[in-house]
Amino acid sequence: MPVTLSMIRVAVQQCGLSGKALCVHSSLRSFGHIEGGARTLLEGLLAEGCTVMAPSFSLRTFSAPPPDSAYPARNGWSEEELSLPPTSQIYRPDTTAIDLDMGALPAVMVRERRRVRGWHPLNSFVAIGPLAEQLIAPQKPLAVYAPFKELCGLDGAILLMGVRLTSMTFLHYAEQQAGRTLFRRWANDEHGKPQMVEIGSCSTGFEAFAPLLAPFRTTCTVGESLWQVFPARATLEVASEAIRRNPSITACADPTCVRCRDAIPGGPMLDAQKSGESTG
Repeated sequence: MPVTLSMIRVAVQQCGLSGKALCVHSSLRSFGHIEGGARTLLEGLLAEGCTVMAPSFSLRTFSAPPPDSAYPARNGWSEEELSLPPTSQIYRPDTTAIDLDMGALPAVMVRERRRVRGWHPLNSFVAIGPLAEQLIAPQKPLAVYAPFKELCGLDGAILLMGVRLTSMTFLHYAEQQAGRTLFRRWANDEHGKPQMVEIGSCSTGFEAFAPLLAPFRTTCTVGESLWQVFPARATLEVASEAIRRNPSITACADPTCVRCRDAIPGGPMLDAQKSGESTG
């Protein structure tokens, strides 16, 4: 049986999400078949008064090499990032550029005239709904997760549609709140000059948070898609405290992962770079 707009609305009501600000991570395939695709999913949420926010990352289009070989130590660099060529691409919030792996819902959202998109060239968020401006306006290149602070203040929630905790970008905000310095990358500013920006770390190990978040998780099934709902404030408190107690909780299973290797001890050593010490 295909999933319809009315089924989406009923699920939102059953989960107690009507009128709320939501950070949504979704897999359209998880529904089986949904009439009208991602647009039906979006309109069903909006029809219930929700403000819908989603990651709309664009690293593949706007990533640039750092100026003057400024490579901070312990910064989770991949070989690909260390060899990035110069680019003339300049990000602006009105762009529709988005990485293909962001999924169908964010791809639809960035093409909507009514949407608000953050001022972050690599890890922007996009939102539609009555609280969109409040959620997105604080995002800046060195305030990548400011929308999550707003989400907590609005008593919002994270909604996973057919995806696992490994897709929950919000847990990177918990890493930051636990005391980690976020990784730094570069992209051109509005004048075409490289600027430093914040990004998150590896999320492949985030399923380790499942037992800790289970007490306040609510679920429902829409078509073939399992929805998991997590209140933002409670998730932040529990996850950040877990990271403080056991920094290795975020580690993925790959012993060669440079992002996990560098994030767990605290992230990039920016003070050393500023003082002129060697950054390796």
